Amino acid sequence: MDKKCYQIYPQSCYGLEAIADESVHALVTDPPYGISYQAHYWDKDLPNRQIWQDAHRVLKPGGFGLVFSSVRLMHRLMVDLEDSGFLIKDVLFWVFLNGMPKSRNVGLEIDKKLGFASEIIGNYSYVQGYKKGGADTYTVRQKNKCKPTSELGKKYDGAGLGIKPAYEPIILIQKPLEKGLNVAQNILKYQTGALNLEETRIPYAEGESKVGHNPHPHGRVTANILRTEAWEDGYDKFFMIPKVRQNAEEFNHHPTLKPFELMSHLVKLVSFENQTILDPFMGSGTTGLACLNWQRKFIGYEIDAAYFEIAQLRLSGTRKVKTRKKKQAEYSAVRSEL
Repeated sequence: MDKKCYQIYPQSCYGLEAIADESVHALVTDPPYGISYQAHYWDKDLPNRQIWQDAHRVLKPGGFGLVFSSVRLMHRLMVDLEDSGFLIKDVLFWVFLNGMPKSRNVGLEIDKKLGFASEIIGNYSYVQGYKKGGADTYTVRQKNKCKPTSELGKKYDGAGLGIKPAYEPIILIQKPLEKGLNVAQNILKYQTGALNLEETRIPYAEGESKVGHNPHPHGRVTANILRTEAWEDGYDKFFMIPKVRQNAEEFNHHPTLKPFELMSHLVKLVSFENQTILDPFMGSGTTGLACLNWQRKFIGYEIDAAYFEIAQLRLSGTRKVKTRKKKQAEYSAVRSEL
């Protein structure tokens, strides 16, 4: 698609003054989660609900949206979306196996509180990435492995504060149809009101026999679980894509970069060719890349100058996104150093 099919703004999204009422077909965005991720200034709070009111204004009646969130604050974001006029239609679960537990050994904490010196029993190496130097900066660090020495510490050795995260919720919302119109009438007037199930079907595996009483030749309807690995249960199949590893792109240091394949799937689900997608928190522009790749128009906002510059480079084609195969090979090479 012609690169003129996108408009991006280096400014706050609040107000969306540049966008006319009822001119956007769909919303796909990954806003701040409000969990102070890696102490980033932009993630201290959930977005002000004004942006959802603004998005409601510019979306066509019947338009769908997909909004990433966190497990801890998803409920509050859903209330903001609902209070802004949106219908909550579903929650998609992007399931991955490479989440990192946010925890620590409580037994060692007890030792520290009681004034005991924990015993060093070895050490281990780990990769630390996404430092201030950028996504191309890997640091291989050594850390001591310890065990408690106090009696109470021994009792709580290995106890922690949280389990391993393995999914992120994506809230599926919809602006109500125009009053008095059914779905077909709304589509005729606004081209919105239905999900694009045909373009997001999960294809049959090679050699797999078709299932169900009326199997579709192009595969199954996509589910609200987006898995990272195949689950061989003999029936269900899911769209599969892992999280982005560190060093995804040598010039892109955005810490919450989403996979291009994932954003492509989401963009296709809530829109059709030549329609316009809005991302008010575009970060480094992955939603926009997916739009251009799948013949959609894109409008994006990003207030952080560094991330906006990265998005410009990516959307203009100046810097290319690496393929998953190349990214995986590079990550494997780094892991082999450990």
